[in-house]
Amino acid sequence: MAAGCVSRMIIRMVRRTAPAIGLNKMAITIKSEKEIALMRESCRLLAIVHKELGEAIRPGMSTWEIDQMGDQLIRKLGGVPNFKNYNGYPASICVSVNDEVVHGIPSKKRILQEGDIVSLDAGLIYKGYHSDAARTHGVGKVSPAAEKLMKVTEESFFVGIKMAKAGNHLFDISNAIDAYVRPFRYGIVRDLVGHGIGTKLHEDPQIPNFRQLRRGPLLRPGMTLAIEPMINMGRADVEWLDDDWTVVTQDGSWSAHYENTVLITNGEPEILTLYD
Repeated sequence: MAAGCVSRMIIRMVRRTAPAIGLNKMAITIKSEKEIALMRESCRLLAIVHKELGEAIRPGMSTWEIDQMGDQLIRKLGGVPNFKNYNGYPASICVSVNDEVVHGIPSKKRILQEGDIVSLDAGLIYKGYHSDAARTHGVGKVSPAAEKLMKVTEESFFVGIKMAKAGNHLFDISNAIDAYVRPFRYGIVRDLVGHGIGTKLHEDPQIPNFRQLRRGPLLRPGMTLAIEPMINMGRADVEWLDDDWTVVTQDGSWSAHYENTVLITNGEPEILTLYD
């Protein structure tokens, strides 16, 4: 899976109703103005969900409570949680704590503690169109090292999307994220990547957050991409737990995740899942 969270295998689906372009053995959908309007609304609703969840996080809260709140918010706003039952994932919100990179399964037994960091990865479907975004939050007062990790991860996204312009190439985004993060000596997760998004949660193309030797497909207006740096305080290596969902760092170091759904335009990229 990768529901905002990403997985070992990205599902390659191309909508029959949308124009597709074949680039580097990829089929990348170009959205119409009508489709873009629906995606904007899906993403606007998701931004509200993330804002309210972020404000609710506190020590003593269970990860199950976060999931329940997120599920109710999504449905109240008129959306459908797109992670729920996605390839068997049992929840609506991926809640990943400390050394959990992505896909943490919410539990009544997992209680947030002062100083933890928690990544919330969520998405919804509105009138057939998906949105996907992730944020990492500190629980109460966190250490300077944790604060720095979250800050660099978020900043790397914004550095990356400076390259998300029509006429540039996909891996210009990847290389910009890599170049920003490496001086901090953090591990850039390589087993998990971003993805295209539209009427499917995962569409082509796959979007690595680490340097690529090739340039990748040409970026064109109407492409919608879920760009999501996942950065570890230690090494880049990750592994899957026995639940076959939760991805953790191999060395036990903490990890941060920041993601938005982005529209490629004729000018600057449009970040669809930012509140306000």
